[in-house]
Amino acid sequence: MAREGAGLFAAFRVLGRFSGHVPHVLRYHGRHREFYLAAAVGRSVHTYNVSTRRPGNTLPQDITCLAADRMLIFASYDNILHAFARNKEVVHTYEGHKARIHLLQPFGDHVISVDVDNVLIVWDIQSEEEYLQIDFDKATFAVSALLHPSTYLNKILLGSEQGTLQLWNIRSNKLLYSFPGWGLAVTTLEQAPAVDVVAVGLVSGHIIVHNIKFDETLMKFQQDWGPITAISFRTEDGHPEMDAVTPLGPIALWDLEEKKLMCQMQDAHSTAIAGMTFVPGEPLLITNGADNALRVWIFDGPGGTGRVLRSRMGHSAPPTKIRYHGQNGEQILSAGQDGTLQSFSTVHEKFNKSLGRGSINKKKSKKKGLKLDTMALPPITAFASEVAHQSDWDGIVACHQGYITCTTWNYQKTSMGAHKLRPEEFSKHKPIDIYATAVDITSCGNFAVIGMSTGQVDVYNMQSGIHRGRYGKETAHEGAIRGVAVDGLNQLVITAGSEGLIKFWKFKMKDLVYSTELPSSPSGILLHRDSGILGIAFDDFTISVLDIETRKIVRTFSGHHGQINDMTFSPDGRWLITSSMDCSIKTWDLPSGCLIDCFLVDSAAVSLTMSPTGDFLASAHVDDLGIYLWSNRSLYSLVSLRPLPADYEPSLVTLPSTCPMQDVDVSGDEEPCDEMIEYVSPEQLGEQLVTLSLLPESRWKNLLNLDIIKKKNKPREPPKVPKSAPFFIPTLPGLIPRYIPPEEENDTQSKVVNLGILAQKSVFYIHLEEALSTNEYKAPLDLLKSLGPSNIEVELRSLAPEGGGSLEVMLSFLRMIGMMLNKKYNFELSQAYLALFLKLHLKILSSEPKLLEELSKLSMHLEETWIHLRALFNQSLCVLTYMKSALL
Repeated sequence: MAREGAGLFAAFRVLGRFSGHVPHVLRYHGRHREFYLAAAVGRSVHTYNVSTRRPGNTLPQDITCLAADRMLIFASYDNILHAFARNKEVVHTYEGHKARIHLLQPFGDHVISVDVDNVLIVWDIQSEEEYLQIDFDKATFAVSALLHPSTYLNKILLGSEQGTLQLWNIRSNKLLYSFPGWGLAVTTLEQAPAVDVVAVGLVSGHIIVHNIKFDETLMKFQQDWGPITAISFRTEDGHPEMDAVTPLGPIALWDLEEKKLMCQMQDAHSTAIAGMTFVPGEPLLITNGADNALRVWIFDGPGGTGRVLRSRMGHSAPPTKIRYHGQNGEQILSAGQDGTLQSFSTVHEKFNKSLGRGSINKKKSKKKGLKLDTMALPPITAFASEVAHQSDWDGIVACHQGYITCTTWNYQKTSMGAHKLRPEEFSKHKPIDIYATAVDITSCGNFAVIGMSTGQVDVYNMQSGIHRGRYGKETAHEGAIRGVAVDGLNQLVITAGSEGLIKFWKFKMKDLVYSTELPSSPSGILLHRDSGILGIAFDDFTISVLDIETRKIVRTFSGHHGQINDMTFSPDGRWLITSSMDCSIKTWDLPSGCLIDCFLVDSAAVSLTMSPTGDFLASAHVDDLGIYLWSNRSLYSLVSLRPLPADYEPSLVTLPSTCPMQDVDVSGDEEPCDEMIEYVSPEQLGEQLVTLSLLPESRWKNLLNLDIIKKKNKPREPPKVPKSAPFFIPTLPGLIPRYIPPEEENDTQSKVVNLGILAQKSVFYIHLEEALSTNEYKAPLDLLKSLGPSNIEVELRSLAPEGGGSLEVMLSFLRMIGMMLNKKYNFELSQAYLALFLKLHLKILSSEPKLLEELSKLSMHLEETWIHLRALFNQSLCVLTYMKSALL
């Protein structure tokens, strides 16, 4: 059974993906007058300028080929070609190939594509129609490289695996010239700054600088590291220079004047370099590789070699552990199989940090280089971080795969720390079969607790690196330590062993406080410090939740069908989110003890972490370089948190792309299901309960004081309207001009209207009259609740005979109050309305026997209700007083 509507988490975007195996392309924007770099990352295209990155729309599959002209970026996957405009929108799609496209070349108003079946198609960019199709025979000419020579109108140069080259006129569909070649397969073609000159890279590592106008070889170079994959020319200072790269070797810089090798740039990337381009007119070289890195090199130093000017890099191998760092939810620490520890910002890429690789000896590692480094530490398997005192000393401690020494790291300095933590008895020699398995750091940032495979648990000082004690006489557990945790007040240390025991130790005294046996061997533990809840994952794929105050298991969850990789709590401790090798991510609600959300992903999540602010869930997956963010939909939309049925079938969710995905709310288009309808509380929960109304106090609290309020608000003098002056001021006749004095108006007519003559029945009055016969008082009560204090007073005044009312209507009003007291709802309104009624009509009530009889009934009922309420108040106060004194 599938659940209606969206789940608790929605795909948002991916962090830490910058490059792939597809070569980047460089394009010049004429209006902006700057160069843009386009790089393929999975199914998206990233466009960079100097300071920003703009991810484009996502394609259905991973991009395999990339090209660009001055207006569009062309990307292909399988046999389909797409064109991006404005760096993000897919505006054209070209379909016609029957095999995978592996070469692209923009060509004015056309674009040329070649597939692996040796079919060349020329497309009209705007109409998306085929302009020309050429089929080549694979046996004689298998196209392997494609170039449009500069100033050669309507002509393209094709290189082949057989070593020959052909020059074609696309407009006339004619072969103009065939070059015999050098007997070796052509891997790349690059236009030289000089007209008619082309650089040809061969599979043997040779680079041929050839003049295609006269079919003459100008110069020849050789590199010994495999086939040439990329060539670029530097044109910035007039000094002719050519760079070439091979899959396994460094970047070679060749001097074209002296025809010799100038220098080599070793370890530019940790893997093969996919693309290399010089920025025209500038001493900048851009490289990208399959190691998930983009680098800009500047050539401004002596010796002709370059240095890294700026870079964007992520993990070159899949991350194994991720955790949020700090309480603002803006940084995620990630440890990868490449041995590095990196920090990724959820706000902007410019705040990313790389803390580098762990090394036994930093100086020796720097001298030997990246590929020949024998001092590098194994990948990090677990780490813990704390922001307290991170500006004073190291705030991160990590343990490495199969290694006994734990390392400290400094987040502020973005480097490995000064201390290496391991037991004193192993300071001189390194055992093979003993290694650190679990670490934790105290909330104050002063101490690190490390668990070993032998069952030892040691405490170290983070500032000095000194060993501060050990739990247990020799070992804390008989088996390997599967997890350690320290509570928020540094009072307890909790350890879990593979023999199936959980032990509680005093942090300072190192004494054993409590030990309990678990139903199965634990695979890991996670403590939520604020709530004192410990999550325990077992080898039998179940999860238990233990309260560290009572030291009892309070919840047990089962449902995973594979090894549980990681767990994380929501910031308020209400949810426990788990990931397993069965490719599922499940959310468990701890108060109800039920599964409230579950979804499947393509590859299993190896690590999970929830933002301290609760807005994002981050996940790392098997064989994936990215860190994926999932937005918490309960923060911005209506999400059902009801338990999932037993036959619930989770749906497969696509991993987020590099472009932030907008969560489309479909609730407006579909009718809400039963479980999504908002619960409306009834007016009265129970007949024995006294219920108050939901009206604000200003509507009933000041009803008895309205005359005082009106007196205070009454103006001292009524406002006078100034008389308008006449256009011609009248004067008296005579020699001396005099103005006629204004005449005083004597208004003797009374403005008081006799209401008895014009009295009309109000709606409230009519409802009370009808209620005398029907005994239904809901309509007059709802009307009275909708009125303001002044209108309520007017309505109650009009009930008296002198105000146009009658004794029967007054009796009906008293019965309405009696109904409210009987049903025990709108309790405060009944008190306020009755008090105002008594204040206004006390003389009439005392002289009418029927009204007095009704009032006596109300008085007895009120007294009974107040006695009952007073007894409840007194009982509650007694219990509260006892609890206060008992706790003290």
